[in-house]
Amino acid sequence: MLILLSLLAGCLLGSAVRGEPVASGLGPAPRDEEGRFVNPVGPLDHAGIRVRLPFFFRRAGGGFVDRPGAPEVEPNDGAFLRENAMHSTPTVTWVGHATLLVQMDHVSFLTDPQWSKTASPVSFVGPKRFVPPGLAIEDLPPIDFVVVSHNHYDHLDLDSLEALANRDPQTRFFVPLGNGELLREAGIDRVSELDWGESRTHEGVTVFCLPSQHWSKRGIGDDNEALWSSWAVVGPERRFYFAGDTGYFAGFAAIGELFGGFDLAAVPIGAYEPQAMMKSSHLNPEEAMQAAIDLRARHALGVHYGTFDLSDEPLDEPPRRFREAAEAHGRPAPSAWLLRVGETRAF
Repeated sequence: MLILLSLLAGCLLGSAVRGEPVASGLGPAPRDEEGRFVNPVGPLDHAGIRVRLPFFFRRAGGGFVDRPGAPEVEPNDGAFLRENAMHSTPTVTWVGHATLLVQMDHVSFLTDPQWSKTASPVSFVGPKRFVPPGLAIEDLPPIDFVVVSHNHYDHLDLDSLEALANRDPQTRFFVPLGNGELLREAGIDRVSELDWGESRTHEGVTVFCLPSQHWSKRGIGDDNEALWSSWAVVGPERRFYFAGDTGYFAGFAAIGELFGGFDLAAVPIGAYEPQAMMKSSHLNPEEAMQAAIDLRARHALGVHYGTFDLSDEPLDEPPRRFREAAEAHGRPAPSAWLLRVGETRAF
């Protein structure tokens, strides 16, 4: 933590001299001697084989077992959202898992689009989907851009990204460093790769690539060759933060201080059991609320739960604990938002 804060302070001082965007105090992402990306806190603990092997067997068998407690679904035909693209009332719609449709400052954008039935390289195996997407791709408004947090299959789904690119060739795709080639090989050309601290202005808003505490792996031997990130989208009227997938780390407070807070922060609240395997790279509900407090968010939206069979906790436990965490903090803690799949809410 001390190393990270020292790095942030030093980079921030340099950014003030150079007149660069304030987020330059949050990068670049560190690498090891082999050029692979690392977290400022060092290697993450994912537990040993005695924890991981039984976990993977439980996930493999999950495709044959129903689990109660999946989120409720609210039908959404997208009619309001398509109309709202012309008016831009600030809204967020939960499509499921980490996929959000956000409309603000006259742009419509998606986070980690995932419309597939499984979170895996093939459609017939892997973590199954408990709840269908809350909005069909064909019912979306025109999408100005997409942000992708990292290359795990529940967050970077090539089938969904290809469908979005084919639907509108003008859609821009923002990804962390090392992920662009994957999209370009799939025929997606409008890709911008960003390092931590870098930003791009797009259609009147600024998109910032920011740190998170996680890891990447898409295939055999490619561990941490591609970067992971969180994202902020800052416009004239609203500020939005998307945590992606992350463990709790000092960067939340640094981001909250540098940006002066957010109107809405989407934070992951699920996939935290078994703790020995998950704690360093995933938030539990209490940590998610603390992250939102650190980020100085007015509203904290819980995502990344109840959609795919990714972990051991009951499907309905994350939202209950997230709401209880907000109540335990009291004001001025952010309000805890929990949407039905497909629900749209103004912010």
